[in-house]
Formats: sequence, structure tokens, C-alpha cells
Amino acid sequence: MRVVIAEDGILIREGIAGLLRRFGHEVIAAVGTADDLVAAVRSARPDLVVTDVRMPPGFTDEGLQAAITLRAADPLLPVLVLSQYVEQTYAAELLDSGRNGYVGYLLKDRIGDVTEFVDAVDRVAAGHTVVDPEVVMQLLGRRRDPLRRLTPRERDVLALMAEGRSNAAIARTLVVSEAAVSKHINSLLAKLDLPPDEDDHRRVRAVLTYLRG
Repeated sequence: MRVVIAEDGILIREGIAGLLRRFGHEVIAAVGTADDLVAAVRSARPDLVVTDVRMPPGFTDEGLQAAITLRAADPLLPVLVLSQYVEQTYAAELLDSGRNGYVGYLLKDRIGDVTEFVDAVDRVAAGHTVVDPEVVMQLLGRRRDPLRRLTPRERDVLALMAEGRSNAAIARTLVVSEAAVSKHINSLLAKLDLPPDEDDHRRVRAVLTYLRG
């Protein structure tokens, strides 16, 4: 893939670039500001964007807002956002812009786990919605109201859905059949009042149910 990286810390930026190159990807731009990110994407049209949340000049949410702006112009642009900490609002805002998939929210610590990071890159590029497992667990712990009708198994399935896992991957993780996973998903979607809708992605909406609050 052709990748644009936006990260103000040069060591982290170069580390991500080196890791992606190691797995055969081409880093076509590695920039340090949100403005440079937008310019690079508009001129180079990459296959994937990897960006930090907080960037110069304010170090608040410049990278996130740049990503949302870019996805508004191209809803199929895969964007993987990195954050130092669990930022519930940032995760919800990003996923709200990604109802059709192609978005990910990952903690920077996950970069150290090469397998998980590369897996997240591949899944976001393939059109999945990926949320860091730590983010999922913290949100599930804090935000019980939308989930109080779910069984423990349905909560497990929803957590794995939020990580962008397919039904087959969920089945392998929980050591159950894919048919059982489908049954749990249909049940939890019904309990979360998410009826079939041709114009939306119910799996993403299920995740947003407890991310929004």
C-alpha cells in the first residue's frame, strides 16, 4: 500500500515508517503537522493514512480533525488514528465519521506489538472498523447503560465486533461456531434497538451505541 504518516514526534514517525516498509508498504509522505497531512493526501492520494490525534500547533485534536475532513471528502479513504491515551470522545467522533468502515482507533502502545499493529493496518485498509482492545474494555467497563440488556456472551461478541473482527474470527476467539456468533449478533442488535437498515451498517452502529453516551 501507499501510505501517508502524520506524527509530530520524529522517532515515532520514523519507527512507524520503518515498520510499514518492512512489511512491503510504500511510505509516500511522513509529515509532522495536520496541514501537511491534508496537503500530502490531496496531492498523493494514498491507500492509507496513519495519523496521531494531537499535533501542532495546539496539540489537541488537529490530527483527528484533519482525518475527519479528509474522510468527508473521500469516505472510502482508510484512516488509522493513533492516540497516547484512551480518548472516548475522539474514538466516538472518528467512528461517527466511519459508518462505512475504513477507520481505526489504536493506542500508540499497540505499535510495539508488531503483529497487532500490522493486523490493524491491513483490516482498516480492507474496509473494517478497528477499535483498540483496551479502548473497548474501558468503554465497556464505564458505560453499562446501553448494554445492560446484553448477556455476558453478547458483550464478549460486541467487544470483538468493535475490534473489527469478522464472524469467523470471533468464533475462533470464543471457541464457538459461526452460527452461534451470528445468533448472538442478531440478538444483541435487537436488544440495542438496531433493526435492519439498508442505508447503514448495524455493526458500526452497535459500537457507537456505547461510544457516544
